[in-house]
Amino acid sequence: MEDIILSMIEAFKSLSYFGVMLALCFEFVPAELVLPLAGYWVYQGDMNLYVVILFGTIGGVLGPLTLYALGRYGGRPLVKKYGKYFLIKEEQIDKADRFFHKYGASIAFLGRFVPGIRTAISLPCGIMKMSVWKFSVYTFFAMLPVTAVYVYLGYKLGPRWEQAGEIFSQYANYLLIPIVLFVVWLIVKARKNKRKGA
Repeated sequence: MEDIILSMIEAFKSLSYFGVMLALCFEFVPAELVLPLAGYWVYQGDMNLYVVILFGTIGGVLGPLTLYALGRYGGRPLVKKYGKYFLIKEEQIDKADRFFHKYGASIAFLGRFVPGIRTAISLPCGIMKMSVWKFSVYTFFAMLPVTAVYVYLGYKLGPRWEQAGEIFSQYANYLLIPIVLFVVWLIVKARKNKRKGA
C-alpha cells in the first residue's frame, strides 16, 4: 500500500508545488510520507523550502475540509456509513465527537495533535456546523508547524528522508508543545479581548 502511495506522490511531482498540495488533499495519503519526500525534493534543488511549506499547509487544510463538508452536509448517519472510505473507524468518530463537546471549536486546532482523532476531528466540526472560516483558520495554524517540521526534516535528511517519521515521533512533543501552547495562549487572549469589547 505504501509503495502505491509513494508512486502516486512521485507522479504528483510533475505538478511541482501544486502536486504537493493536491497529494495532501487526499486524507488517505499520509502527510508523514508526502512532506518529508517534498523536503527531499528541496534538498535536490527542485523546489523552494518556504514555498513547499506554504503549499503543504494549504493542502493540509483542503483535505480536512472534505471531511468537514461530509459532516456538515451529510450528518452523522452519512459519516458513519462512509467514514471507512477515509480510513476512519467509528470509535475514532465517537472519540472526536466527545472531544468537540468538551473543548468546543478550539478542538479544530488542538485535535490535530491528539493521536487517534487528528483526522476524524473534522467530522464533528462539520456536524456541529462550526464556521467554515474558523475551522479553516484553526486547521491552518495547526498544520503549519507540523508541515514545517516534516518538510525541514526531509530537507536535512536528504536521501534518508524516510527516517523523518521516526525522528518526528521521538521529538514531536519537544518541537510542537511550545508552539501549541503559544497558539492556545493567543486564542485565549483573543477571546478575553473580545469579551471586554462586547
